Amino acid sequence: MRGFDFSPLYRSTVGFDQLQSLLDSVTQDASPAYPPYNIERTSENGYRITVAVAGFGQDDLDIEVKQNVLTIAGKRAEPEETSYLHRGIAGRGFERRFQLAEHVEVEGAHLENGLLHVDLVRRVPEALKPRRIEISAPAKGTKTLEGKLATAAD
Repeated sequence: MRGFDFSPLYRSTVGFDQLQSLLDSVTQDASPAYPPYNIERTSENGYRITVAVAGFGQDDLDIEVKQNVLTIAGKRAEPEETSYLHRGIAGRGFERRFQLAEHVEVEGAHLENGLLHVDLVRRVPEALKPRRIEISAPAKGTKTLEGKLATAAD
């Protein structure tokens, strides 16, 4: 059973409806299983998607970001004269799509030991970051003057 119930999260969050629907869509069995991947959190605002792309080289892979959707595609050209007695290594083409949240950008990608690592970072603009608002109150013993202040002449 791979189903997860996220309904308790709906009660305790406000404005994160899209996040819960993304979590629901990730856990559905309708998603393709090839190639396998991991999503990890590397820091407070850093993430990494690791995709197992054994047998694919840099020239066989394509990474594209368009309208908050990260697409990783792979297509390998097989020589026509290859004759397999047993073919257990999947070399078929693939396309994986990942929905990115707002302000998440691809920082870089590298291929190492058959794993494609795509590093992501969330950069929220200063204008959208939360800011602390100080509450002011008149101090005890201070007087408020109303009207015009008279200046003393020398």
